[in-house]
Amino acid sequence: MPLFPLSNVVLFPGCLAPLHVFEPRYRQMTAEALKGERMIGMVTVRPENVQDISGDPPLYEIGCAGFITRFEKLADGRYNVVLQGTQRFEILAEELPQGQRLYRRARAQTLEEVTHDDDVQGDRLRGSVIERLRELAEHGGGEQIEGLPFERLEQLDHPTFVNSVCQALGFPAAEKQGLLEANGVTQRLSRLEGLLAFHLAAMASPDPAASRTLH
Repeated sequence: MPLFPLSNVVLFPGCLAPLHVFEPRYRQMTAEALKGERMIGMVTVRPENVQDISGDPPLYEIGCAGFITRFEKLADGRYNVVLQGTQRFEILAEELPQGQRLYRRARAQTLEEVTHDDDVQGDRLRGSVIERLRELAEHGGGEQIEGLPFERLEQLDHPTFVNSVCQALGFPAAEKQGLLEANGVTQRLSRLEGLLAFHLAAMASPDPAASRTLH
């Protein structure tokens, strides 16, 4: 699987991510993907190595495969693409650029989501998440949840709901990575509830120097 490492984007299953592809290595990767299965492995660069993103910095082992649903090739070779998340994967072994291939790729295994979730617990967690999202909006955290369509979200099934919220949140990529690594809807909802509670508590802290990032 070709790898597309980014420092500020975490893709979730079922969600869309519009991307502008301009680096030569990722233009090559996109062109190759379009010739085949149109799949790209989205992965996040570890935050302590973001300054090395122009090279081949260490990555989180878990990412999300994205299918190129739409693309536009510009006259200068750049691409505008829209990826739709399909399934999470774990990197088993990685191949750095070699020869004519400018991009990284990996041997990976698909991670199946837990399917025996507790619907009652899911309902409770989902209600709590919606409540905390509204609290965040009321307490000045609107930029972190900007554009979230609450009415539409409440009509979605649990997996689509939690993945859509995780994708849309304006939180640090490392925090969203933790949500992606949660196995199953109930665990992801639980982590999301805790993350929102953390940010609400941080906003209420009288210490302006307090960290706003969950480590």
